[in-house]
Amino acid sequence: MKLTGTTRKELAETVKTACPANHELFLDLGGCPIRVLSSTDGLNNALADYFKEFLTEKGEPQIVVSAHEYPDVACDLAFNVKQPDPGKTKIKEEWVDLPDGRVVRKRLTGMHFLFGQGENVAVGPCLDNANQVINFVNNRFIEWKLNQGGFLGHAAGVRSGERGISLAGFSGAGKSTLALHLMSRGTTFISNDRIMVEPDGDGLLMYGVAKQPRINPGTALNNPDLHCIVEPDLREKFLSMPREELWQLEHKYDALIDECYGPGRFELRCPMDALVILNWKRNGSPMRADLVDPNERTDLLPAFMKSTGLFYLPDNPARRTDPDIKAYAELLSRTKVIEIAGGVDFEHASDVCLHFMKTGLLPAD
Repeated sequence: MKLTGTTRKELAETVKTACPANHELFLDLGGCPIRVLSSTDGLNNALADYFKEFLTEKGEPQIVVSAHEYPDVACDLAFNVKQPDPGKTKIKEEWVDLPDGRVVRKRLTGMHFLFGQGENVAVGPCLDNANQVINFVNNRFIEWKLNQGGFLGHAAGVRSGERGISLAGFSGAGKSTLALHLMSRGTTFISNDRIMVEPDGDGLLMYGVAKQPRINPGTALNNPDLHCIVEPDLREKFLSMPREELWQLEHKYDALIDECYGPGRFELRCPMDALVILNWKRNGSPMRADLVDPNERTDLLPAFMKSTGLFYLPDNPARRTDPDIKAYAELLSRTKVIEIAGGVDFEHASDVCLHFMKTGLLPAD
């Protein structure tokens, strides 16, 4: 397929004419109704299976996304290269801004994503890259929430009773691991890696993303609810590795919440009564937890702050610049910020988090 045209609208019409998307499903993501159209049964079924906990009845959508299966897509637009993130070397994405939207092309897969002014189109080998289509759907929800004034946070989230907490940390700190430890002790999952935060009266409300956790073998093998996802023939190999090497391993598994913890344990909206920032080290020292003032401890806030990236094209041009650290500090002044420092201790950290969600306080010790 050759994408022709100089506007997002013209390019989208090329896709829809060549490869109509007539299969549909409806999602409810945190109160946002989304209609997802697919050109094949296989892709529709794959998306329905992934989003099964968020399927809903047909209704009037806030967002419409269409995904069109095509093995080879060409486009003559003058794309810009997205430079790799710090610590990375491989160029994965290119983009071009048009008068009425944006096109993002994935170099490795050939997937193209067109969006702007309410239209959202994915085209390429979609079924082979269903994870990218899933991410595109989730990114449309993220954009919708940010357009309402929300902030993007790099954090996991869980809820117990009426209280919810988000969990952030510097690279490799283990926010997802801690979230899943808390799941094993009865919490409800809100998000694995991204949250959108907005004021709610005097406090904050957080919205999660319908993305299943991806975990490394160290996380899986140290949680009884998760060790079954590691293949038996690899389990012994991983267990024989040095602990630090195991935790840094890039081998990843999907930890499907409903399969690991049971149905009805994944929601996308709850109060954010605290932000827990993991600032600990694997050095064997005692773990400690303290309340901190985000205006005084701005050194911690980059662990939570997240750039919006290529898939955010805001309605308001003023939002194209991400909020600065002062704006994040002001937002987080509406909730409690807890620094967990000292040595890594997931069980102790779980105790602290559960006690807070039960009482609204840190443990006395």
